Amino acid sequence: MTEPAVPPAPSGATLGHGGPLSPRRVNGATAIAICLGAAILHFGAEVFLPLAIATLVAFALSPLVSILRRRGMPRILAVLVAVTIAFSALGVVLAVMAAQVSLVVESLPGYQSNIITKLDAWTPEEGSTNVLGRVVEMMTRINDEISGALSAGATAGGQGAPVTVAVVEDQSLWRMLQDVLFPIISPMVTAGLIIVVVIFMLLEREELRDRFIRLTGANDLHRTTEMLEDAGSRVASYLLIQILVNVIYAVPIGVGLWLIGVPNPTLWALLTLILRFVPYIGPIIAAAIPLFLAFAASPDWSMVLWTAALFGVVELVTSNIVEPRLYGSRTGLSPLAVIIAAIVWTWIWGPMGLILSTPMTVCLVVLGRYLPQFEVFDILFGDEPVLAAHARLYQRLLSGDTVESVTRAEEALEDDFLADYYQTVGIPALLLAQTDYDRGVLSQVQEEGIARSADRFVAALEPAVTEERAEGDVAGSEAAVRIVVAGGRSNLDDVAARMLGQALAAEGAEVTALPRANLMATTVLNAEGPRPNCLVLSFLDPNPARASLLIVRRIKRAIPGLRVGAVIWELPGQSRTPSRTVAVARRELDEIGADFVASTMDEAMALAFAEAEAKPLPEAQKRPPRKAVRRPAAAE
Repeated sequence: MTEPAVPPAPSGATLGHGGPLSPRRVNGATAIAICLGAAILHFGAEVFLPLAIATLVAFALSPLVSILRRRGMPRILAVLVAVTIAFSALGVVLAVMAAQVSLVVESLPGYQSNIITKLDAWTPEEGSTNVLGRVVEMMTRINDEISGALSAGATAGGQGAPVTVAVVEDQSLWRMLQDVLFPIISPMVTAGLIIVVVIFMLLEREELRDRFIRLTGANDLHRTTEMLEDAGSRVASYLLIQILVNVIYAVPIGVGLWLIGVPNPTLWALLTLILRFVPYIGPIIAAAIPLFLAFAASPDWSMVLWTAALFGVVELVTSNIVEPRLYGSRTGLSPLAVIIAAIVWTWIWGPMGLILSTPMTVCLVVLGRYLPQFEVFDILFGDEPVLAAHARLYQRLLSGDTVESVTRAEEALEDDFLADYYQTVGIPALLLAQTDYDRGVLSQVQEEGIARSADRFVAALEPAVTEERAEGDVAGSEAAVRIVVAGGRSNLDDVAARMLGQALAAEGAEVTALPRANLMATTVLNAEGPRPNCLVLSFLDPNPARASLLIVRRIKRAIPGLRVGAVIWELPGQSRTPSRTVAVARRELDEIGADFVASTMDEAMALAFAEAEAKPLPEAQKRPPRKAVRRPAAAE
C-alpha cells in the first residue's frame, strides 16, 4: 500500500530549523519501536542501568582524562587517576552520610518531647476555631479509637480466643546467604562492575567511537563525528556544571544550618548536593527533611522559620544568578521535556532513573538531531522550535490567534527593524498561505479569514512604525515622499501591501494603503491632495494573470507621469535567481510599462524611494486592418 502523495511545498519554504518542508510524523512502526525499547530497558534494568551509569560517568571523566593526557601522563595512568579521584570522593561522601545518619537515629528519641509540646499547643480549647488544631485533635481521636478497639478485642477473647501459631523452619545456609549476605554484597558487586566498565570505556574511548561510527554512519564520517562530539560535550558539561552548581548550593546550606543550630548540618548539606540532581522535586525534598528536624529539635518556631528562609534565599540566588552564569550552553531540553523525561525514566529504572533522566534524554535529543531514526526525540524533547518563525506565524494566523502572533512579533522587533521582520517572517508567512490557496488546500472562506487575522496583526504593529520614525528622527514634511501601496489580485496581496506600506512609513514616507477593489480611486488623489510620487502593487502569486498586471497600464494612463511599480514577492535569498514563473511575470510587466519590478522588501523600498522619472507607456501595437462587413441591401 503506497502512502498518499504529499503536496509540494513552496519553493524554498521551510517549516523547521532542520530543513525543507517534509512529512515528519510518528508512524506505527516508530511508536512500537519506542514502546518496545522502553519495555526492554525496564525489564532489563539489572543489565542496562549499570551500563548507563558507567557511560555517563565516562562522559563526565573524559575531560579530566584529556587534561591529564595533555600533561604527558600515560593513558592507563591518567584513567586510573581520574577514576580513583572520582570514586574516592563519592566513597568519602557516602561514608560521612552513613556516620551522620547513625547520629540522627540515636538522637531521635530526644526530640519526642518537643514534638509533643508543639502538638499540645495546637490542641484547640473549647469553642476555638483553630483549623490545624482541629485536624490534630481528629487524628488523635482516631488513633485512640483504633487502639481502644484493638485492646477490647484482645480482652474479650479471654482464654477461649484462638491462638495464632507460626511454624518457623530452620533456615539453610544458602537461604541465610540469600536473605542476609546477598543484599549487602549485590550493591558492592554492581558498584565494582560500574568502576571496571568505566575504566575500560575510558581506555578504549577511541576504539568505541570508531565502532559506533562504523555501526551508525560509516558513509557520513563528518556528521557522525559531529554527533559524538556534540553528545559528549553536552552530557559532560551538564554533569560537571550540575555538580559545581550543587556544591555551590550545598555549602551555604550546610554553613547556614550549622549557624541556625539544626543538628547534623553536614548530612543535610550532602543530601542536598545529591538530591539537586533530581529535577524540580529534588530541592523540595532536600528542604523538607531539615525543616522537619528543625521542628522536632527546637522548642519554639524560630529554627523552623530560619531554616525555611535559608533554603528560600539560597534557591533564589542559585536559580537566578548562579545557574544562568555557569550554564554557558543549554542542555537542549525544553522545561516540559525535563518533567516528562523524569516520569518516564522513573518508571523504567526507579529512583536512579529519576536522577539519570536529564542526561539520558540529552543523549536521545542529540541523536535525534543527527540520525533520522531518532528524530522523534529531538522534535518531542528539544528546546529549539520545530517550526520556523514564518511557518509559526502562518499557523497562528490560520487559527485566528493574533494575540500570540503580536506578542512574538513584538519580541522580535526588540532586535530587528520592522522591514527586516516583514521580509523574513511576515511576507514568507503570507507566501505559505498563498501557496496553500493556489493548490486548493485553503478554501475561499479560509483565505478570507487568514487575511482578516493578518490585517489585525499588521494593525497591532502600527506603534512600531511610530517608534522607528522617532528613533530615526524622521518627521513628516511637505517634502516627504508620498507612496501609494495596493494589493494586486487577492486579499492576501492587500495584507502584503500594508506590510510594505508600514516598512516605507517607518523610513519616513507618507503612505496610503488601498485595497485592490478601490485601486482606480487613485485618480481622486489628483484633486484631493498632493500628487503621489509612486504607486506600488503587491503580488504574492509568482505568476499573476495578465489581466491583473494590466492595471499598471490603466493607472499610468489615468495619472500621467506617476511611477508605477510592482513587487512579485519571493522568499529571501531567491531574488538573485528568480524562478521561471517570476521571470515571465517580470517580462510581462516590462512590456506593459511598469517602471520597476522588485522581489524583496529591501529592493521594493529602494526602488520606491528612488528619484526617477516615470517611464512612458510603450506604443500600442498596430492592429491589423478590420475587414469590411457587407451589409445586406435594403429591401425595396
